[in-house]
Amino acid sequence: MSGGGKAERKKNFIAKLNAHLEEYSKILIVGADNVGSHQMQKIRHQLRGQAVVLMGKNTMVRKVLRDIQGSNPKVAALMPLVVKNIGFVFTNGDLNAVKKILLENRVGAAAKAGTIAPNDVIVPAGPTGMEPTQTTFLQALNIPSKINKGQVEIVSDVHLIKKGEKVGQSEATLLQKLGKRPFSYGLLLESVYENGALYEPHVLELTDEDMIAKFRNGVSNVACLSLQIGYPTQASLPHALSNAYKKVLAIAVETEYSFPAAQQIKDFLKNPGAFAAAAPAAAADTKKADDKKGAPAPAAKVEETKAESEDDDDMFGGGGLFGDD
Repeated sequence: MSGGGKAERKKNFIAKLNAHLEEYSKILIVGADNVGSHQMQKIRHQLRGQAVVLMGKNTMVRKVLRDIQGSNPKVAALMPLVVKNIGFVFTNGDLNAVKKILLENRVGAAAKAGTIAPNDVIVPAGPTGMEPTQTTFLQALNIPSKINKGQVEIVSDVHLIKKGEKVGQSEATLLQKLGKRPFSYGLLLESVYENGALYEPHVLELTDEDMIAKFRNGVSNVACLSLQIGYPTQASLPHALSNAYKKVLAIAVETEYSFPAAQQIKDFLKNPGAFAAAAPAAAADTKKADDKKGAPAPAAKVEETKAESEDDDDMFGGGGLFGDD
């Protein structure tokens, strides 16, 4: 009777995993160490309608992945991740929303002797509420302390437990006396699978601005490489044309050849005083107009001269992020 029930459960699990792999394109691979059944039930309830949590033996998961690779070769990327105590969270929705629910359902836990610390534990300086007789206990842990107002006070911050280390009996007892629950447990996000691609969980924290900045940086690198090796690409074409235009302007300035834009530069180089004289004249006209109307008038000539000057600056040195080739 028990054997038949076990075989039926295996059959149901395999069918369910096959169905989820076909239905969902996104999977969060999570670690499930120290997660109780009540906590898991609460997580499933809050994910209802957004995602499905599936836990099972690694041997059965690998078997399903091997069997389904013929029709869905993308799932082969999941095989190396099926180790230790892991589970799958299937979804077709927003991965960040599912991740937020998982993080919100982490629960605090006391430090137990013999467990591996999931994070660093630092005991802050200050009063502990412990009786003066407990100073010898702190001294055994090399924690500097003193008696202040009838209680033990820790003199300075103490790095009591380091991440990845095994918690000792003395450390666990001290944290218990201080009433601290330094650890938290829940479904720990380890990897993200999306349409056959695997990536680290921190990628979910990237914003649109981060993605745009990375794209711009990539385009800039492509443009730099293209200009350096002389291979034209869409990224380098604007800069190549700008550099070529500046070279044509330079040749026109040094020779008799000319065209409208180059002629403006030649006229400026031949008689810069004429351009400088336009500014005082425009200022005087503006002052007369202000005296007559009692209000500032638009400085058309000044703006025109300024625009010409800016155009000249662009002709000489603008137009490219990388300067002359």
